[in-house]
Amino acid sequence: MPVRSVLLLCWRDTGHPQGGGSETYLQRIGSQLAADGVEVTLRTARYPGAARREVLDGVRVSRAGGRYGVYVRAGLAMVAARVGLGPLRHVRPDVVVDSQNGIPFLARLAFGRRSVVLVHHCHREQWPVAGRVMSRFGWFVESRLSPRLHRDNQYVTVSLPSARDLVDLGVDAHRVAVVRNGLDEAPADTLTLPRSITPRVAVLSRLVPHKQIEDVLDAVAELRPRTPDLHLDVVGGGWWHDRLVAHAERLGITEAVTFHGHVDDRAKHEVLQRSWVHVLPSRKEGWGLAVTEAAQHAVPTIGYRSSGGLTDSVVDGVTGLLVDDHAELVSRLDRLLSDHVLREQLGVKAQLRSGEFSWTQSADAMRVVLESVVEGRLVGGLV
Repeated sequence: MPVRSVLLLCWRDTGHPQGGGSETYLQRIGSQLAADGVEVTLRTARYPGAARREVLDGVRVSRAGGRYGVYVRAGLAMVAARVGLGPLRHVRPDVVVDSQNGIPFLARLAFGRRSVVLVHHCHREQWPVAGRVMSRFGWFVESRLSPRLHRDNQYVTVSLPSARDLVDLGVDAHRVAVVRNGLDEAPADTLTLPRSITPRVAVLSRLVPHKQIEDVLDAVAELRPRTPDLHLDVVGGGWWHDRLVAHAERLGITEAVTFHGHVDDRAKHEVLQRSWVHVLPSRKEGWGLAVTEAAQHAVPTIGYRSSGGLTDSVVDGVTGLLVDDHAELVSRLDRLLSDHVLREQLGVKAQLRSGEFSWTQSADAMRVVLESVVEGRLVGGLV
């Protein structure tokens, strides 16, 4: 049965200062569905400078509420829409995608089994940042309340490790569909730019605690004595920025680090093209979109095996390297910087694999899941 209208719920959108890979995932898939004739509406939070309503790449965006208020405002809007009132009154979704970034929107209460729960990864490791009380409440909602409430709903996640995490929380495997991230094509002319003559390491990430950018700063400080020309490019912004700048100062490597902040796509790809190695030291990742973005430029990624999602986006020893602790991260980074042949082998294979991903393919897979929900069927496994 064809899907004619979809309502997407997410606490942020791609224009939000704290927006990242999960927001990109929803926007790109929404845009592809809209291009195929589906009416797509995104309900999300409002932030300084953002319009209350606008259309982005075919997706109708409706914004209200802040970090926590977005959930309350979205919930009220959904309930009001059922009786023809409020900002979503003209939206008649066949299916609703409820993005659970730790906390779900509880769309099931308004739309029942037509609600699909989208989980990029579980947040057990991130909740402590929210404080003692909020972290306990958040993990209770994510690990106990949500699986119970959504026991009859379809789940979607972005990697096989994230699917296993959901099953560990009690979600039935037969209703956890895996729809992997797609990939925007890198600007063609950035792919022909020369690689840096001197060693450069890139980190493409939001600057928040669980991304553990400090680990890369520490690694650069350790390797600088034997690789004096080593430079680190940190691309991305976030509320942890000042802490990271201060950390670099304490390590005495301020001159060896460039914090680029938020940049446009072209600038991002120019940085990646100059780089030798990409490092993603996150404590937890659902997939790691930065991995395949770096791979487009034949740049291999080093990341932690324990992050979960990177065991799916990085083929260890083939398209990059997975490590188990900080000491191994430093030693593997040192090896890649000094071994041109290994670095090139991993980079070429990473670039070849990046060609397997596209947002069109991801949207087609998502459409299969959404149509199954409309027909009353559940989908499990890699789509």
